[in-house]
Amino acid sequence: MTDQKTEPEISDEKRIGVFICECGVNIGGVVNTKSVADYIGTLPGVKVTSVNKFTCSDSGQADIQQKIKELNLNRVVVAACSPKTHEPTFRACLEQMGLNQYFLEFVNIRDHCSWIHMWEKEKATEKAKDLIRMGVERSKLLEPLQASEVPVIDKALVIGAGVAGMQSALDLADMGFQVYLVEKEPSIGGRMARFDKVFPTNDCSICILGPKMVEVARNKNIQIMSYSEVKAVEGYVGNFTVKVEHKPRYLDVGKCTGCAKCSEVCPVEVPYDFNEGFGTRKAIYVSFP
Repeated sequence: MTDQKTEPEISDEKRIGVFICECGVNIGGVVNTKSVADYIGTLPGVKVTSVNKFTCSDSGQADIQQKIKELNLNRVVVAACSPKTHEPTFRACLEQMGLNQYFLEFVNIRDHCSWIHMWEKEKATEKAKDLIRMGVERSKLLEPLQASEVPVIDKALVIGAGVAGMQSALDLADMGFQVYLVEKEPSIGGRMARFDKVFPTNDCSICILGPKMVEVARNKNIQIMSYSEVKAVEGYVGNFTVKVEHKPRYLDVGKCTGCAKCSEVCPVEVPYDFNEGFGTRKAIYVSFP
């Protein structure tokens, strides 16, 4: 006995259903969805086209499932809004009918068409036809996939050590992750450190930021990599390999006491970044005098 779900056999013939969402007036108010549906219905492999006011609604999903059952569809193309919003919804819709969830092709004709061509309705309609036609062809190449779980390395990289980056690093560290906090500037703190006062309390920024910086520096699960930049990222979610370039400081950080004597004898001056470039400072300096 096994609890593993088995899926029905899929014929070699690609039987494609195309479901066009009007997204209220977001798409339907610009794109002539009937014209699009009529054209798409003539494409090889397309067995049905359907236009819904809201395809993501219960009635819209019921329409998809009914046509999968009646026409034995084995590929589904949804032309609607952003897949970031509703792709999981339609994947679940397919799975409920015994179809592999990855037999779904999602075409974004809202963000990529109607919203950016709202004053060019005829051209938007033609572009929607092109986008969906490409989606139909891509759907023919889809293969069944199985989702699997992979272990996550208990290390995290946070890029940018402003107030948001520092808080993210602290949150991850509190969860038990080893955190590498990469900051391209010589010191952590970000832009907030350059402000005199901050909203909404009107406190001095360093009064709020200072304790946070100390908390980050003292956290045993956080390794600060200041004056460094990410140069390459390889791998996949949960298992990335990142190449970080660390710039030289030309001094022994371990022996530095913050006395600023080196700044007094430094011959090089550069624009003062903490004053938006007005005035100059020595090339070597204390970040928070």
